[in-house]
Amino acid sequence: MKVGYLGPESSFTYQAAKKGFPNVQLVPFPSIPACIKAVEYQEVELAVVPIENTLEGSVNTTVDYLYHQSSIPVGAELILPIHQQLMVAKQNQHEWQKLSKILSHPQALAQSANFIQEHFPEVLIESTPSTAYAAQYVAEHPDELIGAIAPKSAAQTYQVAIVSENIQDVAVNHTRFWVIGQPKISLSLPLKKEKMTLAITMPSNNPGSLLQALSAFGWRQIDLSKIESRPLKTSLGEYFFLVDIEMDKPRVLVENAIEEIHLLGGEVKIFGQYGIYPVEMN
Repeated sequence: MKVGYLGPESSFTYQAAKKGFPNVQLVPFPSIPACIKAVEYQEVELAVVPIENTLEGSVNTTVDYLYHQSSIPVGAELILPIHQQLMVAKQNQHEWQKLSKILSHPQALAQSANFIQEHFPEVLIESTPSTAYAAQYVAEHPDELIGAIAPKSAAQTYQVAIVSENIQDVAVNHTRFWVIGQPKISLSLPLKKEKMTLAITMPSNNPGSLLQALSAFGWRQIDLSKIESRPLKTSLGEYFFLVDIEMDKPRVLVENAIEEIHLLGGEVKIFGQYGIYPVEMN
């Protein structure tokens, strides 16, 4: 079996994929859409893509692509603790406080914003496709006094020096990753609980329609762990609502709530019902 992931090797997505699928071939892709398309084109059976971070919220690229352009199901979720490190080429480790530029994925840059503002308020910040790509670039350009924010494994892979550890803004930082490609995936990790994710669209000219939709879950005492709006990309003011449901009630209750939303004129897209697997890092 082949499993795609947002690469290159040593990215956080790679770590999640490796923990979830330790004995299969992992295939890197340069972007989240490329990972999803690889499943659609059957280049890989499954793919691991980031969906949400503790500090920065949802990864909109994943949410929007799966809603607007794909019907691939979500089969499992991995939760990975995230620790960001500042690293430089080994030749530059004694001059790291004089960096001219810092590279990383936008999420990692945002997660380390306080550190950057305190230590490098005037340094140029540049986004890269992944944290591992940033570390690789730094390793391949030792003549440039630049740094990368990336996981510890990237420093080991690309033989660069970590000059400041655990620079994320808060200690408790996690990222959720979806495993997509099959409606149900069992992993050799401890299962925490089960969840379902829906996207709900209600008639725009119907006052109180969102409240009615949420009431369909509320009076059935169905626990919603997350509600988030995203633009429908049709016109201003039109949204779909991403809803996470804790599956601690019989599924028939959820199905009845969805049917009630349909009767109210709403549309529901089910991303999947899936298990949640926390990952322990060594």
